[in-house]
Amino acid sequence: MSDEIKHECGLAFMRLRKPFSFYRQKYGTVLYGLNKLYLLMEKQHNRGQDGAGVAAVKLDTEPGYPFLHRKRSSANQAIADIFSQIGEQINEIQKYHPEIDQHPGLMKGHIDFLGELLLGHLRYGTQGKNNVQFCHPFIKRNTIPARNLALAGNFNLVNKDELFSLINSHPDELDRQSDLGAMMDVIHHFLVKADEASPGSTDIVSVLKKSVALFDGGFTFGGLTGSGIGFVVRDANGIRPCYYYVDDEVIVAASERAAIRTAFNVGENEVKELMPGCALIANHNGTYSIAQILEPKERKACSFERIYFSRGSDEKIYRERIALGYHLSEGVLKAINHDLKNTIFSFIPNTAEIAFYGLLKGAEDYLSKTKVERILSWGKDFNEEKLTEMVSRKVRIEKIAIKDVKLRTFITADASRNEMVQHVYDITYGTVRKNEDTLVVIDDSIVRGTTLRESIIRMLSRLEPKRIIVVSSAPQIRYPDCYGIDMSKLGEFVAFKAAMALLKERKMESLLQELVEKCYELKRNNQLHCENVVRHIYKPFSVEEISKKIAQLITPEEITVPVDVIYQTIEDLHDSCPTNLGDWYFTGNYPTPGGNRVVNNAFLNYMEGKNVRGY
Repeated sequence: MSDEIKHECGLAFMRLRKPFSFYRQKYGTVLYGLNKLYLLMEKQHNRGQDGAGVAAVKLDTEPGYPFLHRKRSSANQAIADIFSQIGEQINEIQKYHPEIDQHPGLMKGHIDFLGELLLGHLRYGTQGKNNVQFCHPFIKRNTIPARNLALAGNFNLVNKDELFSLINSHPDELDRQSDLGAMMDVIHHFLVKADEASPGSTDIVSVLKKSVALFDGGFTFGGLTGSGIGFVVRDANGIRPCYYYVDDEVIVAASERAAIRTAFNVGENEVKELMPGCALIANHNGTYSIAQILEPKERKACSFERIYFSRGSDEKIYRERIALGYHLSEGVLKAINHDLKNTIFSFIPNTAEIAFYGLLKGAEDYLSKTKVERILSWGKDFNEEKLTEMVSRKVRIEKIAIKDVKLRTFITADASRNEMVQHVYDITYGTVRKNEDTLVVIDDSIVRGTTLRESIIRMLSRLEPKRIIVVSSAPQIRYPDCYGIDMSKLGEFVAFKAAMALLKERKMESLLQELVEKCYELKRNNQLHCENVVRHIYKPFSVEEISKKIAQLITPEEITVPVDVIYQTIEDLHDSCPTNLGDWYFTGNYPTPGGNRVVNNAFLNYMEGKNVRGY
């Protein structure tokens, strides 16, 4: 993706079902659980680079001994930093007690994170500051084990402030800025009440049902209690992803299926999807169950997971990204007048590569069909040279763009910063015939268009192609997200800027004031969640009109090479990703009422000149 956006966090949950002596005997180490947690987190490192954290709960500890431990880091290599610190403690103990690894019980007593329940988290910050205090898991401590709680998740909540009021909570500044702080306060509130009502036998399903029903947002979160209960919960629309795997030795859950498959070397069908509104419950005695916490609603799993966020090593995601590219081939071929001889196909690295293969396959299928038709039309009028020339024709591909370096933001002056951004990508010179070849490049999506304008279009134009066509495997991003992606400022979207520019060109600005008044009226009547007012901004224009304006906006004034933009259609997106139909950032169809409130607030912020998030 050329425009970096912060997004989904990654979750890893484990419950060891055997004694540590079992893992030592079978796998040669009591650190089996920690090793697997590390793998689960590393295989999801794409989901969060602002920080990481782990928590561990030890079962059946003697009174007075610590049973809940947590470590967090906001270092550049946060996962490595955390597990290096854990490793240092292990090495120190083994240095003075070389035989201790032969005694799993002693190891458990001396190593903080040698617990039967483990929770790992990778953070991309969408709320709060990017420092270690905001890294998950959060914890609540209490002298009574059952009232201790560690919590981490992949989510955004749009009713955070209301949650604090519902339970009459008075959070500190840290919790007030954090969705997790609100979620933690609510769950802990009902956890304590449950323990008060029935000490020592917490009904965690009842606790979760009372708590989760209050949350408005998209979420997958996991928790550990001091009494040895673990749980992972998914929202009723299935917005945020969650998968789990269970065998005689472990209970595992994670944000990505491929991470579990790789870490435990299991088949695709052995890893299950946690269904919307469900919770995976791991009990103190090692048994587990799947409980329906919320009534499932219309499935709106995040389509961005399939387009970009999740790793493409998952076979289903790989096939879906191929399909996204393939669906675009017909429109691209039409745009180049089917002139494959004078067209070069390429992609914006790195995550657009799989969709590129799909686009390429579509072009190759067309070329193969054309070859057969031409050869058949010759009848007997051909010779070896003519036939060889025809069957040797290929779709031209080149690796044009190279992601050279991730530039740091140590330069803040706009002019200097823009100059540096131009060099995020480099090009392969000598690949394009000047003023003859059309250059087709595919990207995952176009969010702000900033990198396209300041870097990629400038860079590609140096090759002096006849024309540049930018292809997006996602539809036009028109609306904010509030369920886990940091896209909440309406004015940053290039599609919104294009619609605003068209309104101005056609002298339709009065519509904006009408919509502002409509938002204020809804706000006064506490109805801001009932309607997506921003949809009316796009209604006067076709998708093609907005795409054409976007092409103008991403083309620097001094660039003379014609630039066009082709977007995925909503219909082809759904056909490519049939189980992930969450498309509110493209269509404005939000799965919860909070989404409408966010988009309307974002519009008011824009019109009032406020550069703040919509929730």
